[in-house]
Amino acid sequence: MEFFFYNIPYKLYISTIFRPFLMKQVKLCLFILISTQAFSQQFLRPQDWKKYKKEIYFSTGTSNFLGDLGGRPRDGSDYSPADLNFNQSRTAFGVGFRYRLTKIFNVSGNFDYLIVKGDDANIKIDPNDPTTQFRYKRNLNFKSNIFELSARVEAGLQKTKKGGGHYGMQRNYGKYKNINQGVFGFIGIGVFYFNPKGKATVRNAAGISNQSNDYIALRPLHTEGQGLPGGPKQYSRVSVSIPIGVYYKLTIKKKWSFGAELCFRKTFTDYIDDVGGNYYDPVALRSAYGDRTVAMADPYIPSTIPGDYEPPYDPKLQQWGAHATVDGVAAKRGDKQKDSFISFQVKVGYIFKKTKKSARLRSKF
Repeated sequence: MEFFFYNIPYKLYISTIFRPFLMKQVKLCLFILISTQAFSQQFLRPQDWKKYKKEIYFSTGTSNFLGDLGGRPRDGSDYSPADLNFNQSRTAFGVGFRYRLTKIFNVSGNFDYLIVKGDDANIKIDPNDPTTQFRYKRNLNFKSNIFELSARVEAGLQKTKKGGGHYGMQRNYGKYKNINQGVFGFIGIGVFYFNPKGKATVRNAAGISNQSNDYIALRPLHTEGQGLPGGPKQYSRVSVSIPIGVYYKLTIKKKWSFGAELCFRKTFTDYIDDVGGNYYDPVALRSAYGDRTVAMADPYIPSTIPGDYEPPYDPKLQQWGAHATVDGVAAKRGDKQKDSFISFQVKVGYIFKKTKKSARLRSKF
């Protein structure tokens, strides 16, 4: 017996009314299932970082020197950024590899090429500050290429931001990218090579130093009497550094990283600029190494301050008075602080995803 509703068969009536509603419910369930699956993959995988442990990156920026030469119009400091002379900033390049140990700890290896430079001619003389007068009249300069290889330990915090819709689920999975931000501090150890060079200097008959734009290597000149009686031993062009710094990192889609890094290097040499001790006797220096060594070791220039006393120039010794010796004691040419250098670089990197190993089928026989 078949029932009718408004002259329409009951089964046909039910099918006509409820089928669209049921189809909507099925679609909604499928949508929730798919969205939940995507959600669980993206948000509920605390160990997901283990797939992205390896990263290679490239960097470029600027470098600056903190040592005996150049600096601000104040007492020189080989470790304080307040003594930076920004017009002496030069180029820096680098490449590195980072390996992620945990969510907050990394290790990295870096190779950096930097150029550092310092020049006493950039010192602004303060008539009331004898230190700036000494540094300006000393008239020394240098530049050096630095090649550094270092290993670092990094620690920091990261925050993940994901594009999405209501209730934390993405409206369009392909449209939104995962963004990861982090700030890290680091410390490490490195070894670097340097080779200081100075502007070729000659003196005229009046004792005025003339410097060209041609640079010559300073270490072979023994400018502080290296190897002579009473002089220091010859310094090595290879030394150790302690890189300390901080960097910001932005990661997009877990693959590409962008960031900026500030790195300070404490070193264990005072001769990156070829200046580290006292003046040596110019007569003995000329006898052992020649006129060029004397001119490069002491390109002293007289004061330009009106009324400032200057000892007379001695053409035989090719030096101004006795500024290189005081009561028989060699005068200071540099300080005893070890040199430092600093760099600021922007970085671009690529993060490798760990590939799954294919399962091997074991034979039952």
